[in-house]
Amino acid sequence: MDFKNYTPDKNLLKDRVILVTGCGDGIGRAAAIHFALHGATVVLHGRTLSKLEVIYDEIEGLGAPQPAILPLQLSSASARDYELLVDTLDQQFGRLDGILHNAGILGERVPLTHYPVETWDDVINVNLRAPFVLTQALLPLLEKSDHASVVFTSSGVGRVGRALWGAYSVSKFGVEALSQIFAAELPDSHIRFNCINPGGTRTAMRAKAFPQEDPLTLPTPEDIMPAYLYLMGADSAGITGQSFNAQE
Repeated sequence: MDFKNYTPDKNLLKDRVILVTGCGDGIGRAAAIHFALHGATVVLHGRTLSKLEVIYDEIEGLGAPQPAILPLQLSSASARDYELLVDTLDQQFGRLDGILHNAGILGERVPLTHYPVETWDDVINVNLRAPFVLTQALLPLLEKSDHASVVFTSSGVGRVGRALWGAYSVSKFGVEALSQIFAAELPDSHIRFNCINPGGTRTAMRAKAFPQEDPLTLPTPEDIMPAYLYLMGADSAGITGQSFNAQE
């Protein structure tokens, strides 16, 4: 798919209800705003309420549909927390048309022989366990949509293991499998499951991973939004179990 030449219709996501996790900044923030500008009612998820409130006000100021805020600490969320989230979405909207699993943490850039176990658990919980549990919990609401899209965030190190990427790499390998298995187990569903690898992008996580890199040499989160819009909108209907590179 040539995302660089993809031009989404301005009403691509009109009347769709889409949950974006980890939208406090970076790619999640850009996706939430772009989804809203294309007609979606965006459910804003993040750890920091003040950041979500800023994005909420920004979306409203752009004249886009009024978003909703659902803070949740993914690293420690309980079964009851997920139940409350599902109940809230069900009562407020009655269905869900899409999820962008964008929330993620980097962990440590150290050899596995020295990798802190507590950090490993945190990375796996946020990057892999949370997308699984959240998708599983929200399947009944996704089934109520006429066509729904679940997009998982992958990485180049989720396809080829690389030294010093530890739990982050393992979590992204798991995400690729998670997406494929959901797609394989629900072949007749109108829910599609795909992965997206954003590639090197000008974000805080990238700067932490590559402190010597000049961020001005990288595309911004806004630059890669065509891929996210394509996978979330009806133009990708029928495509499931696939993994895409946002910068191709």
